[in-house]
Amino acid sequence: MTQKANLFKGKAKKKSIPPNRHGKAPVTRKGKRFVKPSKVTKEMDADREVSKFINQCNEIKAATLATKDGGQLGIIKHPVELPSGAK
Repeated sequence: MTQKANLFKGKAKKKSIPPNRHGKAPVTRKGKRFVKPSKVTKEMDADREVSKFINQCNEIKAATLATKDGGQLGIIKHPVELPSGAK
């Protein structure tokens, strides 16, 4: 039996943010690790190929909308870097 009243069944302990972390960033949780399945079936391969195709189509559609005149999306281009010797 627990001695603390707030740890009984049905009550969750609320975490409090410390008043000062001395400049430390908050810990970011990565979530659940993706574990590769031991058996890869033909259906799984087909589903993966379909999802790749759909993603590619969506990217192409978004890029064409962005490049059209009056498009609401914008494509960000990398800045061109000069060679280190030239100024």
